[in-house]
Amino acid sequence: MTDTARSTDGASTRAAGGFDLALFQDAFTEWRGLHAFLQDVTERAVRAVEGADGCSITMRRHNRLATAAADGTGALELDLLQYEAEAGPCVCSMENGEENYVPDMLLERRWAPYPASAAARGVRSVLATPLAVNSHSLGALNLYSRKPDAFAAHLATVRRLSAQAAGAIAVAERIEQESETVQDLRTAMLSRSVIDQAIGMVIATRRCTPDEAMEVLRRASQARNVKLRDLCRDMVAAAAGGQPPPGSFTRRGHGDPTSL
Repeated sequence: MTDTARSTDGASTRAAGGFDLALFQDAFTEWRGLHAFLQDVTERAVRAVEGADGCSITMRRHNRLATAAADGTGALELDLLQYEAEAGPCVCSMENGEENYVPDMLLERRWAPYPASAAARGVRSVLATPLAVNSHSLGALNLYSRKPDAFAAHLATVRRLSAQAAGAIAVAERIEQESETVQDLRTAMLSRSVIDQAIGMVIATRRCTPDEAMEVLRRASQARNVKLRDLCRDMVAAAAGGQPPPGSFTRRGHGDPTSL
């Protein structure tokens, strides 16, 4: 790979020994979620590293190791074999933050019975490198090849790939977290709006205070075993002449959910 940079006319170019960083910028601009981004990273890694037949990214999810994305035949299965055995190059790379290279699975004596299982599936060499930013572990980038010693001449390139990928993944995780926060706030605002409308309806019907109306709604929610937000949404929908969605509540013996 040769050294290049983004040209003045905006054409994307490839960084030395690494990913096309300009395309990563495009991926951030056209954000499709963290999983899609990680999937893109694995696909680019297979294309970037000569001899790679598959790539996966191991991350920790709910206190367990999991494959966040995988590209190439068998990469996911090879990861799962390591998780089940709690041993293997990608597990060690994730747990210890160290690079692990297996030149030939037929000669590997660590992590039994994983090497024999991988070799039986046609994999001869594996390279797992940590994904870390400022000593903070994000995961591990795992490369698989059907050829023995496939990555010996590309170790420096893969290290650069891992460093670039780690920085991009850290940004991607931050974007995902902020997207979830925005969605949570939007949901909360919509819930508050429909609850306020329902409070107004109860006030108009009962000639009570807002606090008393809210208590009426809470009691109705508990009695019907439905969420307050859903109860209020159905009240507003019914008052507007719309049909409550499937699964919404109705008072026993009545068809009007506004009859509290």
